[in-house]
Amino acid sequence: MSGTYEHGLVLGKFYPPHAGHHHVVRTARERCERLTVLVCAASVESVPLADRVAWMREIHPDTRVVGAVDDTPMDLHDPAVWDAHMAVFRAAVPEPVDAVFTSEPYGDELARRFGAESVTVDPDRALHPVSGTAVREDPVGCWDFLAPPVRAALTRRVVVLGAESTGTTTLALALAEHYRARGGVWSRTRCVAEYGREFSERKLASLRERRPAARWEDVELTTDDFPLIARRQNELEEEAARDGSPVLVCDTDSFATTVWHERYVGGRNPLVEEVADRVPHHLWLLTGHEGVPFEDDGLRDGEELRPWMTGRFKDELTRTGRTFVALEGPREKRLAEAVAAVDALLGQGWYFAAPLPENR
Repeated sequence: MSGTYEHGLVLGKFYPPHAGHHHVVRTARERCERLTVLVCAASVESVPLADRVAWMREIHPDTRVVGAVDDTPMDLHDPAVWDAHMAVFRAAVPEPVDAVFTSEPYGDELARRFGAESVTVDPDRALHPVSGTAVREDPVGCWDFLAPPVRAALTRRVVVLGAESTGTTTLALALAEHYRARGGVWSRTRCVAEYGREFSERKLASLRERRPAARWEDVELTTDDFPLIARRQNELEEEAARDGSPVLVCDTDSFATTVWHERYVGGRNPLVEEVADRVPHHLWLLTGHEGVPFEDDGLRDGEELRPWMTGRFKDELTRTGRTFVALEGPREKRLAEAVAAVDALLGQGWYFAAPLPENR
């Protein structure tokens, strides 16, 4: 692609990246043969540099994105501080730069020090009225300014889990509908279905092709099935989190798969546990079996095992330090307690460590 400049540079903390950042990058890319985005993170900040680099690479696949740690506070009036910053910048981007694209007041001095032309993009943020500070202070209010991978990273993931026929799916669907009814950004609240059920249905259908009279108890699940289930559950959650609201409801999760492995195969599978630890979740809602009639829907055969399953979920949630709420009683009570627990989670807000101070 031809453009005005041979090599352009966009520099920022991207803590976290938002629509204004992406507008600067896309504007620069349109005007440059090559573009480098330099992500600079301070050690005190709570979003890892590697995550920010990965997000920017995904969102801008036609752009070179590099990262650097810069622990020098900003002081636009101190030449020695500028020199310290430039040492970091030049180490990360040693090749000549023809143009520096920014929406910040320091753009002219940054470009001068690179021996480049300064190009200012939307300095008043008229096109995208958002800033990194605003996102850190109010992620929900800025949700529509965030790209899918950033939304997925910030989404609060709530898991409903429990023994067979304890109302997990009913509660998960009702909980998601409750938040959708709030409107606005919450109207996109998603509920991720239990992939293990889909997997089981296919297993049974495959067996019935050979043995038409086969029942669920005739299906054999192997230890190798469970990492597949856990990985796919994680993938479905990630897809939903990228396109949803600030809260995601999950009808079971990969952690629950570790207990289901015990239920059907016996013992532990370290690979399933490793998969379960890859995706962060924030709250587990455990549906109790007491007072809930057992309904055999063709994929259930463990009514007598429900007390054991409930106990195993409690024990494993406790052992692994996961935050959970045990829900008992009628459906309406469970939903009300679930909403209260999720509201409390959301009320904690999102923690971002303060960036290094700036003297502008």
